[in-house]
Amino acid sequence: MTKPTLIVTRPQPEAGHWVQLLARHGVAAQALPLIDIGPASNPVDKLAAEQARTQWQRYGAIMLVSANAARFFFNKNMPLAPDHQAPAAIKTRVWSPGPGTAHIAQQLGVPAQLIDQPAPDAAQFDSEALWAQVATQVPAMAQARQSVLIVRGASDHTADGTSPSAGGQGRGWLAQQLRAAGVAVEFVAVYERRSPQWTPTFYAKAQQHLQDGSTWLFSSSEAVMHLRNKFTPDQLAFSTAIATHQRIAQAAQNAGFIHVKQCRPSVEEVVASLESTL
Repeated sequence: MTKPTLIVTRPQPEAGHWVQLLARHGVAAQALPLIDIGPASNPVDKLAAEQARTQWQRYGAIMLVSANAARFFFNKNMPLAPDHQAPAAIKTRVWSPGPGTAHIAQQLGVPAQLIDQPAPDAAQFDSEALWAQVATQVPAMAQARQSVLIVRGASDHTADGTSPSAGGQGRGWLAQQLRAAGVAVEFVAVYERRSPQWTPTFYAKAQQHLQDGSTWLFSSSEAVMHLRNKFTPDQLAFSTAIATHQRIAQAAQNAGFIHVKQCRPSVEEVVASLESTL
């Protein structure tokens, strides 16, 4: 049986990177980014981000909600481990919801020993799994009256079409746990998530992949929403979706996808999930 084409809906450059990784596993994949990413444009967000960069070591922890949060928060002008200060002397932790974000943070200069992330065998890579690893750090932060900075993206809507909250579902839950433990939480938006440019060519590609038996890979409920805004549930019903989190799987079902599978956001598990649909 011919393997279906896997449509990778992540933003660039992640989508292109995933297509390359999937090709090494023998998977025919194409990038169709359903979210555009760019730096935060709001002057208030930009000023807050710059202040946070210059004062980052005053926080008990910096929580990066995604790889893009790492890319747009850490930059070449931000010394992470000055020559006069060994990484072991730095007390600020860097919290990552999964290995992809942790990898990008390390590439940008964050010492590996400062990074906390979910256990490799966690059922999901998300805020809940991260909390299981970092909860023991929180009492000391509360005693020292340190706050936690959550570095996130901004958008003009959420996956259900409502106005955005400061945190999103997972990091909103994490913020609640921190506040309940007596730790203040600050948010800073360093990038923006936008709908892709629905040019006639882009629209035609999406329409074709909804009709040719392709399987859609979703790593964001917002990507599902952008597709749902252009196509009816009937147009989505006969395509298969693979979602990397329960909330994303639910969003795909709500949009009209009937055949939805769920797996962790690793290339190996996506490949296994795709093969199980054959």
